[in-house]
Amino acid sequence: MERSIDRPLQLVLVRHAESVRNQVKKDASFFADETARNKVRGIADEEVPLTEGGKAQARITGHVLKQSFGMFDYVYHSGYKRTVETVDEILKSYTDAERERMHVRMSSFIRERDSGYAYDMTEEEAKKQFPWMEEHWKTFGGFFAVPPGGESYAQVAQRIYLFLDTIFRDRKGQRVLVVSHAGAISAFRFLLEQW
Repeated sequence: MERSIDRPLQLVLVRHAESVRNQVKKDASFFADETARNKVRGIADEEVPLTEGGKAQARITGHVLKQSFGMFDYVYHSGYKRTVETVDEILKSYTDAERERMHVRMSSFIRERDSGYAYDMTEEEAKKQFPWMEEHWKTFGGFFAVPPGGESYAQVAQRIYLFLDTIFRDRKGQRVLVVSHAGAISAFRFLLEQW
């Protein structure tokens, strides 16, 4: 008796490649100083592009994905410039005919976590503006604590849950690639691996 697959056949998660903001912040929560911040000041989070090195990373990722997983039926990104550029570079590893068969879609559910008012602050500014924040983080923990004006990782997980519900319903038996952000990838893992 033949059994149908009630979920995607394959789900591959990829974090976007190195962005200009990643390069400047060096994976810190806040900018080290005013000089670092000025390199990306005024660029909205959704408009932050990849570095040239990031584009090269994405092309390498595309080669590895094609060798390891072949083609995808659907490719999702968050709509942020860095995920769109990562997808564009990944897809360069596929032929024109292969790219035409893959459906590229945007989903705002898989966007980056909203870090709130401290988005463009230095560590010194954040401590001055939100002196209670460190204690708040200790009290509620990194998963449930909400940065001022932002969203917690628990709230990101709620969005990712909705996205997963949709693709589990709509992409049964299909191969799905998701290009997203570090916070969103953690939420995917939280849900899929039952952390």
